[in-house]
Amino acid sequence: MDTQAVRNYLLGLQQAIVTTMERVDGHAFQTDAWTRPAGERLQGDGKTQLVEEGGLLERGGCNFSHVQGAAMPPSATAHRPELAGAPFEAMGVSLVFHPRNPMVPTVHMNVRMFAAMPAGREPVVWFGGGMDLTPYYGVEEDARHFHATCRGALQPFGDGLHPRFKRWCDEYFFLKHRNEPRGIGGIFFDDFSELGFERSFEMLRSVGDAFLPAYLPIVERRRQMPFGQRERDFQAYRRGRYVEFNLVFDRGTLFGLQSGGRTESILMSMPPIVKWRYDWKPEAGTPEARLYTDFLRPRDWAGELAAG
Repeated sequence: MDTQAVRNYLLGLQQAIVTTMERVDGHAFQTDAWTRPAGERLQGDGKTQLVEEGGLLERGGCNFSHVQGAAMPPSATAHRPELAGAPFEAMGVSLVFHPRNPMVPTVHMNVRMFAAMPAGREPVVWFGGGMDLTPYYGVEEDARHFHATCRGALQPFGDGLHPRFKRWCDEYFFLKHRNEPRGIGGIFFDDFSELGFERSFEMLRSVGDAFLPAYLPIVERRRQMPFGQRERDFQAYRRGRYVEFNLVFDRGTLFGLQSGGRTESILMSMPPIVKWRYDWKPEAGTPEARLYTDFLRPRDWAGELAAG
């Protein structure tokens, strides 16, 4: 188990993504490096990189963190109760980009490694992560491209991984209290170690490296599209769903808050402008209604591209 190699990769991935997005956005990200010294509930270090009021991004952040703790929080042992109370080590890169233009989708990606050290046993190590797209005005071309890129990242590691991780994503990023998806999905996986450490880590790298090829072509196609107050209002309304998911269901957010993590970094995923309306429904036949009827439901987007 070479945790230093994982750390080196994650730091390099963060820098590659931020450097590229600074060029695309036209504004520099601010960097906030932090450390938690020994003796605190959670110790370690990290780097938050964030832009607000950028040229493309109304708010966007890309975080690296590497922490150790004396006892795993409940969110990390929900599916592994035998590890409750074990010391742990966790590291990862997590990003959320909220563009200003409603024609450009919001995107989320994270890749992470987790290691539990139960007393008298070998460390239990697993990987997790994925990426998902949240459009406000759906475009089939964009959805197919994003999903096809995700499929391509997983293809070298077995034919069964993409359908499995896509289904996992559709099920995970679902607001049960609203009975609707957060967006159009992508891929999601957790507690993954079945390929062994080296091969599982290689799969993690493939997913992380696929993020920019999956997202940037969509940005370039949509960033100059016109929009008005109607589109901004709908974007703010749909962002409310994003907030609800992150605060109620997201395991990464819950893990960070339960383990005493750095609140500003954990909540950097929140969009800057959000609206809620009471029992609002889009008018039939509008582009807003089409998001619900055509996009906010499971579809085999990558398969549609292959068929076309």
